[in-house]
Amino acid sequence: MKHGISLSINVKEIEKARLYQGQKGVYLNMTVFVDTDLKDQYGNNGMIIQDVSQEERSQGMKGKILGNCKVFWSDQNQQNQGNYQQPQNQGNQNYQQPQNQNQRPQQNQQNQQPQQAQQPVIDGSIPF
Repeated sequence: MKHGISLSINVKEIEKARLYQGQKGVYLNMTVFVDTDLKDQYGNNGMIIQDVSQEERSQGMKGKILGNCKVFWSDQNQQNQGNYQQPQNQGNQNYQQPQNQNQRPQQNQQNQQPQQAQQPVIDGSIPF
């Protein structure tokens, strides 16, 4: 199942000592806890915490809460409807029809040229 989740953190709460240098920038490890069935009084579905080391966790230390998250989109209703129809292939003889919508078509490995597949019409409710 896919979910669209918006995140909001208070950067002033970040413990600077937990920032680390990576190859492409400065990083911070965080964890998100999400409950799609429950919302708090502000409509949030979860929280974002700053990660702590395994040693710190074993000593009972918990990560600082940095912010919240909201689930703004889910494909749960779309999956349950089952209205998706696989487009019919026109011209690619190496194409094998998937058994269900979660499988991708397989092509004969001898034919490595990219094929232009027909795209299903998707309504504007999908955020990507």
